[in-house]
Amino acid sequence: MSSKSTKKSLPKPPLGRVNYSAPNLTLHPPRSPRTRLGGFVHLARMIDKARAVLAGTNGEFSYDCPMDKRFFAFTGIKAAALLKQVKAGKGDGELLAWVMANLRPRRTEAEIIAWSTWYENRAPSEVDGRGFFNAVHAKNGPKRSDIVTWFDWLELDDYVSYGGRP
Repeated sequence: MSSKSTKKSLPKPPLGRVNYSAPNLTLHPPRSPRTRLGGFVHLARMIDKARAVLAGTNGEFSYDCPMDKRFFAFTGIKAAALLKQVKAGKGDGELLAWVMANLRPRRTEAEIIAWSTWYENRAPSEVDGRGFFNAVHAKNGPKRSDIVTWFDWLELDDYVSYGGRP
């Protein structure tokens, strides 16, 4: 008997397709932070990162990063609790149902939409955050005057990091 741990073998997607059950973030970025799941921005991206962490294919992406923490602060959900649900193999719809059942405090649809709109339009405000933002912006798209929000910045960084030209 081998003492090596065995990982669940997932089927490889057809060439050019993404396996969202265990995304390989060394080959492609997670979903855009703008992709909404149940009205929440950033949730689908976090799920992709969590699945990749569990599969060991997260590359430079982190789960429970500062942007993820804003989602957890709004929902009252703990990062470890959501990761446990992802580890159980739940699909996006099941994960959304779990999030909705575990919101603390409960949130209305209007509150979720308002928070998502605020988050999608959030720009760096602190000096340190602005410096970091500007450094990556200057590297990835110095002539792109349309990069204003953190979501703009993330999408540009994802695009350029995987071979795109701004």
